[in-house]
Amino acid sequence: MSIVKEFLLLKRDLGGLVILFIMPLVLVITVTLIQDSTFKAVSENKIQILLVDNDKGSVSKTVFDNLEKSQLFTVVTQIDGKPITEEVARENVYKGKFQLAIVIPKNLSTDLQAKIDQNVENIVSKMGFSDTIAKPETSKIIQQKEVKLYFDPAVQLSFKSSVMSSIDKMISQIETKSIYTTFQNQLGEENTKFEQKSFITFKEIIPKVNNKEVLPNSVQHNVPAWTLFAIFFIVIPLSINIVKEKSQGTFVRLLTNPVSNLVVIIGKTVTYSAICMIQFYMMVAVAIFLFPHIGLPSLNVEGHLFLMSVVALFSGFAAIGFGILLGTIASTQEQSAPFGATSVIILAAIGGVWVPVFAMPKIMQLIAKSSPMNWALEAFYDVLLRNVSFLEIIPKISLLFLFFIITTCIALFYDKKKRTV
Repeated sequence: MSIVKEFLLLKRDLGGLVILFIMPLVLVITVTLIQDSTFKAVSENKIQILLVDNDKGSVSKTVFDNLEKSQLFTVVTQIDGKPITEEVARENVYKGKFQLAIVIPKNLSTDLQAKIDQNVENIVSKMGFSDTIAKPETSKIIQQKEVKLYFDPAVQLSFKSSVMSSIDKMISQIETKSIYTTFQNQLGEENTKFEQKSFITFKEIIPKVNNKEVLPNSVQHNVPAWTLFAIFFIVIPLSINIVKEKSQGTFVRLLTNPVSNLVVIIGKTVTYSAICMIQFYMMVAVAIFLFPHIGLPSLNVEGHLFLMSVVALFSGFAAIGFGILLGTIASTQEQSAPFGATSVIILAAIGGVWVPVFAMPKIMQLIAKSSPMNWALEAFYDVLLRNVSFLEIIPKISLLFLFFIITTCIALFYDKKKRTV
């Protein structure tokens, strides 16, 4: 009957119940759609960049060709049919119309070749070939060249670092090629061929399951994260209902029955656990059946659904324990509702739902380990992305259940002390 009572309370607030189910679905669809592009090949959504070519030489042509061939950028050299100047590029980038402008300085190709010729001639002369090689008439001092990069002030630091690294690697390859060619010309070996490909390369080893590569996507990251957010949001209706029972005298009438307070707590736990599991299965169903129809990857739960359900159940326990504690301590709905919403957002923020924990400062990484959302999220990732067994997620779900036990015991102890004073 305690369970029936809880369902009746929920039934009387159909609007809140609808929000409890619809809000997470809208949230997971919206966020996944927004973030999906970061998990796709960049070639599907190339970034337009401005290229100001003041060099008009071989180096600038090579830079242009490499940028065009890359899967990152689309090169723009004219605006309104006119060649782009540095001033125009700077103005467009700083106004946010383009994310990046590259300005190649004058005489870059000729000065680069001249500097390489000087260096090669010095090396060759020291090797004892000075008699056969014509020395330069004058030792020209060549100034260092700068390739200027203008970034939109709103772009992220990670984007800047990635672009600068790519440009630096490109220029280094051009210099290396020029050095090899100059040595070849100086030594008079026109038919000599140098291997110019990088000797050291990088290869990502992707984990495989049943001989298939496991590639993470936006759905695998977002569905667990926002499912947890939805599960913990039951803190609000649960705490509000507990406060209502106290303010309306229902709780006092319950205490007059020959049952312990623990029975009432169990009734709430069973009811809201069912709500949490319904939320979880709705989110999974949307990720499996709806996402492919709106251009998103489908969530692959093959072989994972049982363990995911276990994680969702224990996550629900943690949320219920927190809601019971909050409802017991709060005196009014004005206290429980705002505090519940704010605390859930804070737990989500420090738990890695919005920003990955590894990207946080060191102090925040330590604090994140205290968030039950972080324990649950890591358990979901273990199941979906790391393909672990049930034994390997026991420590995390045990922490979630321990959190439920501790918060519930504190709530019972607080309520008993408050009523006996």
